[in-house]
Amino acid sequence: MSKSLSFDALSQWQKIAFSAALLERMLPNYKLFSEATEFGEFSVLRNQLDTVWQWLDKNNRCKINYEAQLTKLEPQIPEPESFDFFGVYPALDTCMAMVSLLQIMQDKTSDGCFNVSKLSENSVVKYVELMLSQVMDEEAISDEDIDSHPLMQWELETQQELFNYISIAQENKKSCVHAKSLVLEEGLSNLGIEI
Repeated sequence: MSKSLSFDALSQWQKIAFSAALLERMLPNYKLFSEATEFGEFSVLRNQLDTVWQWLDKNNRCKINYEAQLTKLEPQIPEPESFDFFGVYPALDTCMAMVSLLQIMQDKTSDGCFNVSKLSENSVVKYVELMLSQVMDEEAISDEDIDSHPLMQWELETQQELFNYISIAQENKKSCVHAKSLVLEEGLSNLGIEI
């Protein structure tokens, strides 16, 4: 899997921006799941992420009631046992990443940024395993098979590129716009699904 990024070196603003950008790549997975199963309201997560981006713009900073946001988010979180559909896992990872993002905003010492990074990576690992299991025996799938898969490589490269940018970015709206465009330039979610 990935060589760890050093999130401790980032400011709280940088951690939030990094996590929000990764969530932009995860959110389409939730939307697809929600549309396929008629579970959850995608708009709740979309609005929450938009609010985070607004908060990151220091000239336009909004107040966020975290308890209220978590209360809104809770009914959107799917229980994997309730769905016989792979899409539940990336959808769950997206919700857990949103919880982690809200935690970073409340607590500067939270390791939520690491959690968001791992949840994004985890969605890709599960998806790659699913794809590989269709062409080879599940028992035979190795970490190396997963790590060398183009989708996994793309995930790790995207996270590294985003981290490199965020770690030197000015804390302003322009940086937010650039971070978003950096992760969305190919028009694909982290699972390679068209946005």
